[in-house]
Amino acid sequence: MNGNGTHGIPAHEPADIAPRLAKARRTLNSGAAEDAAALFAALRGEAARLGLVPERAAALVGLGDCALESGDLAEARDHFAEAELLLADEPLPCRVPALRGRATAHLLAGELRYCCYLLESALDELNASEARDPGALLLLYTAAIAPYMDMGAHARAARAAELALGLAAQVDDPVLVASTHRGVARTLVAEGRFAEADASLTKAQELCSRLRIRTELAHCHWMRGYVHAQDGNLAAAERELRTAREMLASKKAPLFRVQVEVELADVLRRRGRADEAAALLAPLLAPSALGAERGAVHAGGAHRLLGLMAEDRGETDTAEEHYCAALSLLERTGAAGDLADLCRLLGDLLRRTGRTDAALNAYRTGLGHRAAPGTTTLGPAPPLPLRRLVG
Repeated sequence: MNGNGTHGIPAHEPADIAPRLAKARRTLNSGAAEDAAALFAALRGEAARLGLVPERAAALVGLGDCALESGDLAEARDHFAEAELLLADEPLPCRVPALRGRATAHLLAGELRYCCYLLESALDELNASEARDPGALLLLYTAAIAPYMDMGAHARAARAAELALGLAAQVDDPVLVASTHRGVARTLVAEGRFAEADASLTKAQELCSRLRIRTELAHCHWMRGYVHAQDGNLAAAERELRTAREMLASKKAPLFRVQVEVELADVLRRRGRADEAAALLAPLLAPSALGAERGAVHAGGAHRLLGLMAEDRGETDTAEEHYCAALSLLERTGAAGDLADLCRLLGDLLRRTGRTDAALNAYRTGLGHRAAPGTTTLGPAPPLPLRRLVG
């Protein structure tokens, strides 16, 4: 032992853990999830030895966020749940980052309803309390947009986006503000307001670029690709999705990267490059890439695309197998737009092959879901209803 600490490792005072937590968070935001995880793990152990509960919980939330980046959803849930347990006696705003993280892990696993339950329960409690914390509310409203959209609850998503935008000016967290603008963009797509969606993403990207927030910037490129794909601008969609894919690959975020690859494959197929799309999809169907526990919505999307390409080749049996595999994945999630679109594809295939009763069953399965712009993960935006002209 020397004067600086044990075994040559410098000793740290409790007061310096907070800035080191901030440094670990900046490391994660820059795209170095592995380096950030090492920093958070060291801080968790140090905070535990010093009996610093809030700092230990913050380190656990950081570890959970790193696990989300690496695609280990079970590990992420465990970290977030441990942080919530540590903070069980603290006011709700203190627990919100951990709760939001756990809800996000469930969302990525395709458990949309439970994700919404967690977020809505916290929002109800927070809004009923006297101390309405704007940062905690913004975290929850922003996190709720994606599951609401996936489930087809457009009005709720739009309301969450509206409330989030109203809170953004009160919060000094550029990553959260950028994420809010990204979520708002998706609600605008559902209303056919593509130019406004693009403008919202421009704000988010400018903020991320200026502050070198690489992780969120990659997600902004991803969402911009989605907006262009829904708007039918396939060349721009391919460009943005390739940019997002490269950024996510370089920062070792495998789960998000493969999800982007599914959306890129859809764009390539729509551009007439089915062979390239198939080559991109082939490795994604391994359990370690996607599946019920690692991106069920995009795993279903991959099977949907492979089914479409099989139909184009006249391989109806193979197409049916892929559509049924996709349906099995998506029915667990409640992703309304994707389910409605898939049931239509499967029903049409069954009808064309003379199996009318089976086709009717597929259509019935999809009747409870309505596809609209902004609800389908893949494919062109369904047409908006015709408006009646008066006068």
